[in-house]
Amino acid sequence: MIKAGLFFFNPTSAVSALSLSANHKGALLGLAAFAAFSTHDVIVKELGATYSPFQIVFFSALLSFPLISIILIQDQKPGTLRPVHPYWIALRSVSATASAVCAFYAFSTLPLSQVYAFVFSAPLLITLLAIPMLGEKIRLRRGLALVVGLIGVLVVIQPGSAPLELGHLAAFLSACTGALNSVIVRKIGNEERRVVMILYPMMANLLLSAMVLPFVYVAVPIVDLGLFAVVSFLVLLAMVLLVAAYSSGDAIIVAPMQYSQIIWGALFGILLFKEYPEWQTYLGTAIIVVSGIYILKREATADVSENSPVLNTKTRSGHTMALRVSLLRRLLRRKK
Repeated sequence: MIKAGLFFFNPTSAVSALSLSANHKGALLGLAAFAAFSTHDVIVKELGATYSPFQIVFFSALLSFPLISIILIQDQKPGTLRPVHPYWIALRSVSATASAVCAFYAFSTLPLSQVYAFVFSAPLLITLLAIPMLGEKIRLRRGLALVVGLIGVLVVIQPGSAPLELGHLAAFLSACTGALNSVIVRKIGNEERRVVMILYPMMANLLLSAMVLPFVYVAVPIVDLGLFAVVSFLVLLAMVLLVAAYSSGDAIIVAPMQYSQIIWGALFGILLFKEYPEWQTYLGTAIIVVSGIYILKREATADVSENSPVLNTKTRSGHTMALRVSLLRRLLRRKK
């Protein structure tokens, strides 16, 4: 059983019986993690037909606290809850809430495949933000990959061919704030306590959504309350699987597994929501994916990137848990 008692199985052990290399196991666990994220997105989309994204964020964050509390008590590093970098923590907290609210709104109004196209643009945005925030130096090849990836975004949204919806803006803002969040973690993560990095964004999710909740509240039946709980559980499950994936395989192998979500998005969209995106959505997504994978490959090359901001992100934005793979990895290690 996993050390923290969060689950009754160890994902790494679950695939150890298979005759696979470490990288193959990492890829398989990564695929499972992003399948869990995609299932989370489907439930959010279903709930979004009835509830405001602020209400979904509030209940998801509220029901996450029992699970998060188990994780927080594992951090026995001495210190207080006072941030070393209060302004960066404040910005991380607000950006995390904004990313979740915008993502939940986008999922409720746009086809899954279109939202994923914006989610996949996060590596491009992280690379751009890393220039002023981390001092990252972008050379010609990564610069060209950025330009190509942004062209892919334009292919998806097709400006001028049809009116852009508020959902498109929300999806783009979710990607931007999620990228900002990732770069902040990279900037201050080694200097702040893990409990501080998690607790403040979680509190921001609750408090900021609670401020709006009286104006958008809809009574929640017991079945939907269960769905809110499942949303919270699926994020934690996905993170545990990601920890196992990165513990088994190289980051350059595991990270591209996020792009498998486009397959789930297409399948769930067709089977559950009768969504049939235009071919431009898939073409633009393919361009974004190729650009993102190339950026990952370049960061994994020696002497190309000082910070490897995309390769070290190791998670996905657009949910209410401010978890980090590095923290959960400790919980999955057995005592020798």
